[in-house]
Amino acid sequence: MYNRLQKYNKTYELFTNYLPNFILLEVYNSTNDFFSADPVVLTIGTFDGVHAGHLAVINVLRRKAQEIEGKTALLTFQPHPRVILHPGNHGLKLLNTMEERMSLLEGAGLDFLIVQEFNLELSRLTPLEYVKKLLTKGIKPSIIVIGDDHRFGRNRDGDFNALKEMGKIFGFEVIALDAEHINDIRVSSTKIRDAIYNGDVDYASELLTQNFSLSGEVVKGDQLGRGIGYPTANLQIEDDLKIIPANGAYAVWAQTQKGKKHMAMLNIGQRPTVSDTSSISIEVNLLDFDGDLYNQKLKIEFVKRIRDERKFSDIDELKSALDSDEKFTREILKS
Repeated sequence: MYNRLQKYNKTYELFTNYLPNFILLEVYNSTNDFFSADPVVLTIGTFDGVHAGHLAVINVLRRKAQEIEGKTALLTFQPHPRVILHPGNHGLKLLNTMEERMSLLEGAGLDFLIVQEFNLELSRLTPLEYVKKLLTKGIKPSIIVIGDDHRFGRNRDGDFNALKEMGKIFGFEVIALDAEHINDIRVSSTKIRDAIYNGDVDYASELLTQNFSLSGEVVKGDQLGRGIGYPTANLQIEDDLKIIPANGAYAVWAQTQKGKKHMAMLNIGQRPTVSDTSSISIEVNLLDFDGDLYNQKLKIEFVKRIRDERKFSDIDELKSALDSDEKFTREILKS
């Protein structure tokens, strides 16, 4: 199975319309490793964000699985194919890391996740070779639920109709998602990314049906915040593909490794008042917290953008702004 940092054992606050009884997700790192004693209803995709559109698809899978007394599965690829096929200019930013996606899919009630390594060798498989290697030899699905715009195989030569014809040969049924489901996924994903890029994190969270979050390790900074009464933890984001919200100050929840959540203010940007560097930093101040966070991992849940990043005339003006930010943050997070 996939080497998970931890097993998640709690339910997640997703759309209640799609939330089934909690199921522990089984994760495999190859189609060759996969096994199910029950019939499998499969879909294929990235499922980045695991938003309402994706949850609706999982709901379709679950209904089909119940009809045949089977289990649900998602085949996804890691790294993302664009990273391999367009190195250096893929322009890809994702809403979730793989670890985040696993926990969300588990909360959504998926039974199996197959994380297949994507490489150039895999990209050169013809549609028929792709189906033989990944599907009929590995997963052996009874039903595949997929959009009618789905493409697969070398140069994306395989399409929905080709997959359906191969299903007749190899013994699996292919069912098309309706256009509304496909459109919901496309529109939602685009709207969420645009909202995050613009700093509209509360709207992004509404579409995601949960707070947009990111995680990072606390690394040593210059400790300037401590001198003005606002000590900050400097976050280093581990995944270069993780989307980062627009520069500015945010009201957030910060969860420590011990699982406790704290009210916090977070700044993303270049810190123009105290630095002339062009590099972007992410700094978070945990309110009512006194402790050492170095080398620990923090999970940040974004609630609302407070203001743009600004260059203040001096440290006193910066501190006054932080005082106002703290007051606003407490009001937002207590509401």
